[in-house]
Amino acid sequence: MSAAVISPALRAGFLLRRRRSYRLLTLPALAVIATVIVFPWAFTLYMSAFDWKIGEAAHFVGFGNYAGLATNQRFLEAIVHTFYFTLLAVVFPLLLGTAAALVFHRRFRGRGVLRAIFTMPMMATPVAVALVWTMMFHPQQGVLNYLLAQVGLPPSLWVYSPTWVIPSLVLVEVWHWTPLVMLIVLGGLAALPTEPFESARIDGASEWQLFRYITLPLIVPFLIVAAVIRTIDAVKAFDTIYVISQGGPGTASETINLYLYLQAFAFYNVGNASAVVVVFFAIIVALALLLLHARERARWAV
Repeated sequence: MSAAVISPALRAGFLLRRRRSYRLLTLPALAVIATVIVFPWAFTLYMSAFDWKIGEAAHFVGFGNYAGLATNQRFLEAIVHTFYFTLLAVVFPLLLGTAAALVFHRRFRGRGVLRAIFTMPMMATPVAVALVWTMMFHPQQGVLNYLLAQVGLPPSLWVYSPTWVIPSLVLVEVWHWTPLVMLIVLGGLAALPTEPFESARIDGASEWQLFRYITLPLIVPFLIVAAVIRTIDAVKAFDTIYVISQGGPGTASETINLYLYLQAFAFYNVGNASAVVVVFFAIIVALALLLLHARERARWAV
């Protein structure tokens, strides 16, 4: 029977049955999502409403844990440390990664080998990187102070100084993840059209003018993608900070993630840790939405 002689009622019934079959096929995926994502989050929200320590009875406190976080000086300092670390760990890789991409985008002898060498830090595991840098940061035996002495500069305490611990940790992040930014920007540079550059060169534009008025506006969406990836990764950084400084000296480098870890697995304060998880998740979502909105604006502006 051809489609032309099928009655509207029969066709509507067929489409309805097909929609129902589609819904049945999605049930396994929905069950997995509910088990892996929805239930843990619902249980976390439930636990955040209790004053609950492992081994003790749970007491319902409603929003008491959240109110306590709002006046908890250590938690508020952890938020400041997190944003300070994130800002530095995003800005410097963006700047250095963009500069490296501009260099490696040009054709020169040995470019492929140098590209491969430059991307090697990104392939190392964070814990291995942290262990190597911990030895390099040692005030007496570390190679960094030896290099400072060779150029006549005084030694530094690096991660043993409350003032310099976060910039020192950012140095590790910059070394580790600048190649990722470079690869993203390189992809953007490779996709750029050649006609605007040729026209600008005919008009006598300098290299700086080409970069300022053509290259930079066209690669802004790629820079924002790199910023989104780096921001989400930096704001939830844990392994590198924990291995190198454990949040010290004192609490000078304690981020939200480290504070959460201590509350949950050192002090066994499950209720308070659950409230921290909810607040932390809200911060990450807000940052991601802000950066994605900036990306959409940049795309339409281009």
